[in-house]
This record gives sequence, structure tokens and C-alpha cells, in this order.
Amino acid sequence: MLPLPMQVTVSRISPVVMELSVEVPADLVRAEVDKAYLNLARKAHVKGFRPGKAPRSVLTHLFGPQVANDVANALVNDTLPKVLTEKNVTPVSQPNVEAGKLAPTDAFSYKARFEVQPDIEDVKFEAFELSRPASAVTDAMVDEQIEGLRTRQAVLKAPEPARPSKASDVVTIDFTLSIGGTEVKDGGGQGVQLELGVGQALPELDAALTGHGVGETVTAESKFPEAHPRDDFRNKTGVFKVTITDLKEKVLPAADDEFAKDVGQFQTMVELRADVHTKLEKMMKDRAETALAEQIVQKLNEQNPCEVPPSLVEQQCRMMEQEIVMQARRMGQRITQDQAHSLHDRVHADAEKKVRAGLLMAAIARKNEFKVTDEDMEKGLAELAEETGKNVAKLRAEYREKSKRDILIGMILEDKILDFIESKSKIVDAVLDAALDGGTSKTESKGDESEKKSKKSKKDG
Repeated sequence: MLPLPMQVTVSRISPVVMELSVEVPADLVRAEVDKAYLNLARKAHVKGFRPGKAPRSVLTHLFGPQVANDVANALVNDTLPKVLTEKNVTPVSQPNVEAGKLAPTDAFSYKARFEVQPDIEDVKFEAFELSRPASAVTDAMVDEQIEGLRTRQAVLKAPEPARPSKASDVVTIDFTLSIGGTEVKDGGGQGVQLELGVGQALPELDAALTGHGVGETVTAESKFPEAHPRDDFRNKTGVFKVTITDLKEKVLPAADDEFAKDVGQFQTMVELRADVHTKLEKMMKDRAETALAEQIVQKLNEQNPCEVPPSLVEQQCRMMEQEIVMQARRMGQRITQDQAHSLHDRVHADAEKKVRAGLLMAAIARKNEFKVTDEDMEKGLAELAEETGKNVAKLRAEYREKSKRDILIGMILEDKILDFIESKSKIVDAVLDAALDGGTSKTESKGDESEKKSKKSKKDG
């Protein structure tokens, strides 16, 4: 590339902020100004002159400031990308441009300030001491999952003989709410169903309803928090008057072969338990690897303090906030405006750690010349197909699109780097000790002897 006919000064304001001072020669300015007036002359309608015949002096008098502004913007837009390419600089934020005054016959100067990644030469990552959580699956874990399946298949029936309510019962209630002795018109309800003992109701209300039968009326007091969505409830005590109109108990199906057939394509309970065991085993291993990855992020941050671009931290914050909000919605929870504001503050520190760790791992990848091969891509697509249930050929077609392909490459590369760091670390594996009735004891194992699995938590994207 031929050198640009411009004077450029590169300044590091901080490890993550750079400023370019650019001076565009007068002849280029003059050429751009001439071109602007030629285009203006063709389009402008000036009283007393035919189209295209208004003299330059008249156009300058009428449109001078606008032309100067347009030319300045055009010069910046045209020269800045070229300067960035020539200087091999990649901004991670939108450049903030401070333009000087443009004169048609003089050189034009401007400054562009933007964030960049910090220069990272060496990264300390060897000999980390890591702890891998136990990933063994016990019969008790399988039993718990089977019990959950039975609960989801339960039917509701009135207990015979009739009895007071207890945990896991589903009660139907009519209730009113009063604050300060005055009933809140829109604070009550009729025919509302609640399952007791699972946190569906306020703790005080749940406790008051437990131990009572159909037709009984109870009262419960509860103080509303300062962050309550309703202004008129905050820091006030509400009195609930509740009548139980119906009570049902959950009747769970027997854990037999018929149950196994009902919940999936299984013929026997042995097959169902084997399937649950396999899924639990995969989940436990994924969790263990995720825990290792989180420890590596923490260790990298502790051993390699460095500044990170604020704009990248803000991007990571937004991603984490969106994930939390989506998870809350899936659980039927609502994020208030006040909670949304405090959420940003809570995730900011973790976002900064994630960004710093990402930059450090990228430096490790560059130094060790990690590459993602076609074989790696095929393996990654096969894993995605297993996770999502999609056909591999269909996924292969989807991931030809550059943005998706880049995401997959990034995930595969991250897994490689994490595995590499693990291989250089001292890993203590926690194992279940049956003699301790589910307790754990620890045994050491070298990272390069540990089983390397794909970090499934990183493939949520």
C-alpha cells in the first residue's frame, strides 16, 4: 500500500484508549471542496440564476458553512478507515472525532479517540491450583429425578377422608387484603390455586393456610418490602383474610414399567433409570467443567491485572443482564425497573472479569498458535446437533453464515484454550465417598491426565 499523503500521530492515552491526530494536506482539502461546490451547483436552486449557473461566490455566501461541515465529514469518513488500516489499529468502540475548522485552501486536522484492546505480551497461566467438583451419579440422585417425573405426572384428588391441609397439597382460596384497616379493592382474589410448601405464596400466608380444612377462614400478616412494585404497598403491613374453598392432594403414579412407558419410549423402569443416569452423568460432568472454567477465569484475573476497554465490559453487562431477565421470565418472575437498575451494578464486576479473561485467553491462543481445523468444526457441529436435536447437515448449512460460524469458532477455540490451561494446572478432583453417606473426600490428579470435555455452558449462544 502506498503511504497516505497525510501526517498522522498515534498516541496512547491509556492502555485501552488511543488517539490519532490526522492532518489532511491542503491540496486534498481543496479538491474535496471543489467537488462539493460542483455537485452543489448542479442541484442548488438559486433565485436569479438558471440551474447550474450560480457563481461559486454566491454559493459560498449562501451555503459556505454547510459545505464546510459536509466536506469535513467526508474527509474524516474517507481518511480515518485508511489511517486505521495503515497503522494496523482496530478500535473496539466507535471513534469520537474532534474536527478542526475547515478552510478551503488550508490543511484540515482532526483527532479521533477510541478504545482498543490492551497490548498483552505474556500471560501467567501455568500451575493454577484448581478443584474439580465431584461428578459421580448416585442412586439417590436418580431416585430424586424419578420422583420429580412422578410429581409432574401426579393427579389431584380430594383426600378421603377429609383432613387439614399439608405441604404439597393444592388449595383453592378466596381472599381479601387490607392495609391500615382499609381493604385494597384490587388486592384480593377468588378461586386462586396455591400449592403449599413450595414457595408459591408469601411465607406468612403459606404457614397460616397449612393445617386447615375446606371452609375455614384464616388471617395472615405480611410486611411488604421497600422494593415492592406497588408504591402504595412499600414498607407497609398487609392483612390477608383467606377462606379455603377447596383442597386437593397429589396422587403420584406408581414407579413401575407402566409409568416408564407413559413418560417416554421406555419399556421398563430399568430402561428409564438408565436413561436418567446417563443424562445426570452428562449434566454433572458439564457442571464440573463449567466450575473449572470459572476458576480459570478467576485465576487469570488474579495473576494478570490489566485494564480492559469499558465498552467491551458494557457489552458483556448487557448480555448477562438479558440472560438473567430471560431466565427470570422463564420462571414466571418479573424484573422491576428498580431491580433492573441494580442488576447492572451487580453484574458489572463479573462482566469485567469475563472480558479480561477473554482478552488474556486470546493472547494465549496467539502465542501458542491455536487454530480451529475443519475437523474441529465438524466435531463442534456434531455436539451442537446432539444438544439441540437438529440434523447435522442442517446445522452445517446454518453455520455457513459468517456471524454464526464465527461464534462456533470462538467457542471451539475457547474450549481448546481452557483445556490447554487445565493441562498446565494442578487439579484436585473431589469424589463422592459412600462411606461418608454422600460426603466428599479429595484426591489430586494432574490436569493433563484429566478427561477433557467440551464446556457445554459456553455453547448456549
